[in-house]
Amino acid sequence: MNGQLQKVEPAELMRVAPHNAEAERQLLGAILVNNETYYRVSDFLEAGHFYVEPHRDIYEKIAQLIRAGKIASPITLKTFFSADAKIADLAPAQYLLRLAADATSIINAEDYGRAIYDLAIRRNLIRIGEDMVNIAFDAPIDMPPGQQIDDAERRLFELAEQGRENTGFVGFGEALTQTIEMAAAAFQRQGKLSGISTGLRDLDEKMGGLQPSDLVVLAARPAMGKTSLATNIAYNIAEAYMAEEQPDGTLKTVNGGVVGFFSLEMSAEQLATRIISEQTEISSSKIRRGDLNEAEFEMLVAASQNMQTVPLHVDQTGGISIAQLVARARRLKRQRGLDLLIVDYIQLLTGSGKSQGNRVQEITEITTGLKALAKELNVPIIALSQLSRQVESRDDKRPILSDLRESGSIEQDADVVLFIYREEYYLGKTMPEEGTEEFFKWQEKIERVKNRAEVIIAKQRHGPTGTVDLHFQGEYTRFSDLADTDRLPDRHD
Repeated sequence: MNGQLQKVEPAELMRVAPHNAEAERQLLGAILVNNETYYRVSDFLEAGHFYVEPHRDIYEKIAQLIRAGKIASPITLKTFFSADAKIADLAPAQYLLRLAADATSIINAEDYGRAIYDLAIRRNLIRIGEDMVNIAFDAPIDMPPGQQIDDAERRLFELAEQGRENTGFVGFGEALTQTIEMAAAAFQRQGKLSGISTGLRDLDEKMGGLQPSDLVVLAARPAMGKTSLATNIAYNIAEAYMAEEQPDGTLKTVNGGVVGFFSLEMSAEQLATRIISEQTEISSSKIRRGDLNEAEFEMLVAASQNMQTVPLHVDQTGGISIAQLVARARRLKRQRGLDLLIVDYIQLLTGSGKSQGNRVQEITEITTGLKALAKELNVPIIALSQLSRQVESRDDKRPILSDLRESGSIEQDADVVLFIYREEYYLGKTMPEEGTEEFFKWQEKIERVKNRAEVIIAKQRHGPTGTVDLHFQGEYTRFSDLADTDRLPDRHD
């Protein structure tokens, strides 16, 4: 070979792809003898999983007959084959009768089906591997290495998702057991919450924490602090993370959680600056400029060392598609665990390209994909969203559901919709002339709402709506609970 790598052709492997023709024959025979056998395997086994081509054809014809409410037997099935057809040198009627004669029992049918399915997965893995090798050797101009990696990863994830066994009906008894387990976990968990604590007491009381499989949309106009609130919650949860090792060696989260943060707008360094500013109460502008005294620098170093082990993982890739986000979230869940996912923000994601420039349809694809991902991974997803400019044209600038941009799908797919409103921000832009009566009235108003933020729960599928007042320190990008003495007396939910 003179030290040169050679392109690998499938034919050069001189191997037969893994298969079990005998298992295929016995399963098909069992279905022909007793059509109820089909329902034991139809949830996961498809015609394409059979290795022997005539067996694919037979299984597909059996499925069509059974789904049509008809009996599939050697007698009824033979009419769908041409008179001169041959299967293993036998007429179709003879081959079908032989299948029925060699049938396995219905008890073993599912095991045979699983064996056929597993072998099909192995063949697909071989096919993906061969394609990876050959494309890498060919080095096509229109497929750079990064794109090839993404394509291979996509195909592997699609393969991993096939034949998942957690679909279909769940018995009510099993659902009740899951409910009792959830209640027991809430009783034992810090704060008595059914979901993950945000670290903000009043918000937790309204929502019961962040619930598994929920899509939570957090929306606000610019400068209201939606990214700040998201980073605060992310760090609170990651810092509180505690896990117990299970008998099988896996880790089970008992408090807090592992957090994945897709930052499509800001870099990981900018997010880290926000979080360390919040933790040290040193303004992020001072940190960026290096305008620190020795005590502040030591505080910064000590805080960064304490934060090293916090399970908060940031993906700072901009402009990724919903498909890429889904693939990366699945990978994070498998490799490091995942209890909360944050996406900052929806409008910076792209769809599959099928929408042909229709942004509303594209947003629908994105929000539907996020909700499906939350259910699949069984984790809450907080997705940040922009609000339309129509908020600014109203006297009362508190957001409402119709202010969501491309709001139809966002509002529909979300389990919870949260808005952030800071009256201090808007009052600060309307300061009257100093010394006037209007100025003193304005000053009184702004003092009343200084460092306050409202988190408006505009929609909550499984709980009440209302408003939660929080303390907001803009210089440290920090949201925190109000002291009991600072609560507004006229706040109505």
